[in-house]
Amino acid sequence: MTEIDAKIDALVPEWLYLPDIAEMLDVEVTRVRQLVKEGQLIAVRRGENRALQVPAAFIDGDKVVKGLSGTLTLLRDDGFTDEEMLEWLFTPDPTLPGTPAQALSENRGTEVKRRAQALAV
Repeated sequence: MTEIDAKIDALVPEWLYLPDIAEMLDVEVTRVRQLVKEGQLIAVRRGENRALQVPAAFIDGDKVVKGLSGTLTLLRDDGFTDEEMLEWLFTPDPTLPGTPAQALSENRGTEVKRRAQALAV
């Protein structure tokens, strides 16, 4: 759980607070915190209160976006920090097209994971 710089903050269009995610997923806030601790979600401290927030693009209705956890694991294994993962996931890639986060939400996770694996080479 990290603070975020303005550049990455500008890349992420919408953020959610942990209690809002808990409500969407129909779980306790402690479960959302556990997902962050386990690396299945990235949470950063933002705003005046430095409250933990997660990019809204990581939540699809009542579940975590399919393929996100595996992609985060690949990037973490490649040595990416949370900030670097957010920057990679939310930076437009004209060859995708769109951002990797957008591709994950559109069920194009295989291509996103392929690109994440290629980063290690």
